[in-house]
Amino acid sequence: MKTMKNWLLSGLLFMVVSTVFSQGKITGTITDGQMGGSLPSANVLIKGTSTAVVTDIDGKFTLTSATESGELVITFLGYETKTVAFKVAANKTQNLGTIVLSSNSESLDDVVVTGVVDIAKDRKTPVAMSTIKAAEIQEKLGNQEFPEILNNTPSVYVTKGSGGFGDSRINIRGFDQKNIAIMVNGVPVNDMETSAVYWSNWAGISDVTTFMQVQRGLGSSKLAISSVGGTVNIVTRAADKKEGGTLSNSIGNDQYLKFLATYSTGKMDNGLSASVLFSRTTGDGYVDGTKFEAHNYFIGLGYEINAKNSLQLTFTGAPQTHNQRFTSPTIAQYRAAGTDGEPNKRYNRDFGTYNGEEYSFKSNYYHKPIASLNWDYQINETTKLATVLYGSWGRGGGSSAVGSIGGKNVYTPAGDLRTPDGQIDINKINAYNSGQAITLLDGTVVPARAGDAGFGGGQVNSSGSGISKIASVNSHDWYGGVISLNKKFGQNFTFDIGADVRTYKGMHYQNVNDLLGAGAFKDNSDVNNPNRYLTGQYASEPSGNPWVSTSYQQRLGFNNDGKVNWVGGFTQLEYATEKLTAFIQGALSNEGFKRIDHFKYLSTDPLSETKYENILGGNVKGGVNYNLNEQHNVYVNAGYYSKQPFFNAVYPNNTSIVNPYLTNEKITGFEAGYGFRSSFFTANVNVYYTSWKDRNLRQNITSGDNAGGYLDFRGLSEIHTGVELEMTAKITDDLRLNGMFSMGSWSYDGNAIVNTYDVSNNPIGAANQSLYMNGVKVGDAAQTTASVGATYKVVKGLSVDANYRFNDKLYALISPQNFTSPNNQGSLELPSYGLMDAGVTFRVPVGKSEKQNLNFRFNMNNVLNKLYISESRTNTFAKTQNDFMTGGAPDVAAYNAYQATLYKGLDPNNQVYFGFGRTWNFSVAYNF
Repeated sequence: MKTMKNWLLSGLLFMVVSTVFSQGKITGTITDGQMGGSLPSANVLIKGTSTAVVTDIDGKFTLTSATESGELVITFLGYETKTVAFKVAANKTQNLGTIVLSSNSESLDDVVVTGVVDIAKDRKTPVAMSTIKAAEIQEKLGNQEFPEILNNTPSVYVTKGSGGFGDSRINIRGFDQKNIAIMVNGVPVNDMETSAVYWSNWAGISDVTTFMQVQRGLGSSKLAISSVGGTVNIVTRAADKKEGGTLSNSIGNDQYLKFLATYSTGKMDNGLSASVLFSRTTGDGYVDGTKFEAHNYFIGLGYEINAKNSLQLTFTGAPQTHNQRFTSPTIAQYRAAGTDGEPNKRYNRDFGTYNGEEYSFKSNYYHKPIASLNWDYQINETTKLATVLYGSWGRGGGSSAVGSIGGKNVYTPAGDLRTPDGQIDINKINAYNSGQAITLLDGTVVPARAGDAGFGGGQVNSSGSGISKIASVNSHDWYGGVISLNKKFGQNFTFDIGADVRTYKGMHYQNVNDLLGAGAFKDNSDVNNPNRYLTGQYASEPSGNPWVSTSYQQRLGFNNDGKVNWVGGFTQLEYATEKLTAFIQGALSNEGFKRIDHFKYLSTDPLSETKYENILGGNVKGGVNYNLNEQHNVYVNAGYYSKQPFFNAVYPNNTSIVNPYLTNEKITGFEAGYGFRSSFFTANVNVYYTSWKDRNLRQNITSGDNAGGYLDFRGLSEIHTGVELEMTAKITDDLRLNGMFSMGSWSYDGNAIVNTYDVSNNPIGAANQSLYMNGVKVGDAAQTTASVGATYKVVKGLSVDANYRFNDKLYALISPQNFTSPNNQGSLELPSYGLMDAGVTFRVPVGKSEKQNLNFRFNMNNVLNKLYISESRTNTFAKTQNDFMTGGAPDVAAYNAYQATLYKGLDPNNQVYFGFGRTWNFSVAYNF
């Protein structure tokens, strides 16, 4: 018995000693097979054990193995799981080097229900795409607008627009964001009447984005959406995100301040999970008079019912209010507001000082939450059903000044209602509205006006006398659903079929924000109730309640509803082998438009409520990708869209009469590409051709006496062609480079028709004016772009990065008056420009696990403080000597005087927006 005990003790001791001496270390670096960057927080597990670690910020890992050989299982959200064999001697270290993971959207089940999210897969889906991960967004975005993270993507041009918070805009391959499909978790968010996207309504989306993918061209979405230029797929954080949270604080130029808090429970044993986020952002704005305040909230709840069924409920919104620069000043006005002939790029003509406080006539306020319920049902091994039901409730609008004093409004070019420094003289406006005589800036005396007898002799504003701040409200209720069935046949075929149903009601009217000293506003716009005296004043700020009623509002100016119904079906067949992927896809949709006008028509008039105008549309597209080997792949795709026009093209001039020239827009696209992948270098190159015929376009008038009016174009046709290159290189373990180049040729094809209307929808000038557009360059976006950037890891946890981008062949927006003759000068080309951005990241571990750390980030944008014009609203060419002819000879003195007013060769009367100068932000985040 004693002998047996000794044997047992000896054996046990031998096992312990053997275990200790057989331990070895395994190290390596996990990188992104698509983008060439490191993957922090990737999971590395020894198969068959509970031994696991996560990679650090540099993608590196070290773990200890109790066995000499085995396999590592490496996983990372959005990438294929990879198994790597190892063999390590006792007390030794095996370095596995760089391990590359390939992207795979199927693994995004951990984020959202992917059956309705069409994410392109590298070396499989035959489309041009670029993917931006959450880490890059959170690091480099800083206090920029959300779309600006795409500025280094081929054929993408992003500007801050007029410069207000959330007023940025994006253009892909020469197409504006009304013709780019913006998708959040597979749900289309472009406005159903105008297809517009206002980024201020999504100001907090960067805080909850897991990753964003840009598909240029017709894209891979199965829905019949407005992806003429491309598709932006935004995938947000999930309820079952790993347990942990973040507290962060950011500061920046012009009093920028942001606080953020987030926490996720992770998936619990009972299958439940939750994720919440809240943030608040405030600032004065870079442009004068553009203060803002924005909040963001996100609530995600998940429940894994069983192995086959899971639910995800998300609710997110971003109530905000911000003052704007709506009118685009002329170059001469920027220079007059500057010093030594240099433009004051911050100059804003839309605000003033009132009772010692900043007061803007142009305020935007909105709260547009979206709720979605996703259900994923794995019917069997080959069949799955994905469903999303969603709703969106928008409440808010934008304000402006209405009325005049002594025949002058706040935008009269002479500036009679302004202070000497160019601000709107709001105190003087208040004095006149209150019944006092005032003296204009030019010395003209405007006598006190008499009170309105209909209002007890009190002071009353109207569109013709007195100036008020009013808001144009554009609220909506929107409900929809997408259902998709995915079925696999054998090893190679996959079939998808589904439906997309939406219903939308937009409520459009005006109300009074501020009477500015008057007792009421007299309005005659309602033919059913003329001569109304409105005393209600409604603040230009969002309600925290997204379902707040709007029925009590006193309305003026216009009051109409737009209803849009959408019923669509789609199907796709895909064939896939290890090397070859091919698909063909088709979609058909019926879109119905209905207009209800409460003011323009008597309630007994049939035009007060139209019937639905139903229009069929759809698309068909297909493509093939072939992987020549592990490094090389090629692809082609083609497609055709018959796209329904926007609501304002169905009912032009804001009337209830259907456009007699109504026709679908036709888009044809072709694309071919080549990709190269290795552990140290990646590259994509592609060429494209897009034809867009019978385009309808509405363009706002943003300056002059007709500011607030608009232009309606019809019959526009365009041809867009180009080549794009995107690449990354891993020079060393610590140095990585990235670059891109794109060159487009975007021109109008044939001629077009335009009609012009003022702010009250009255026609201006000749009807159906012909425009000679053939061969004219499409404006509003740079046709040639390039960038180069580098990231260098100085020491563990510390890295620096810099990027330089260049924009050329940037043309002005077309001004119709410049194209009424076939002998026009074409599009006005703006000066090219280049900008440098830079940043520093420093991460410090503060706990026992890798996820506990302090992260410091400093960003500086436009490091060199470059002064540049980002866009022009007008197309006015500089005059020549022939324009100064007197008596058969040029007036040289007058010509030379005019030449002195030019700015970089541009006529001083062009209405432009200057880009921002040097800006910065610094953030500290505690991750736990």
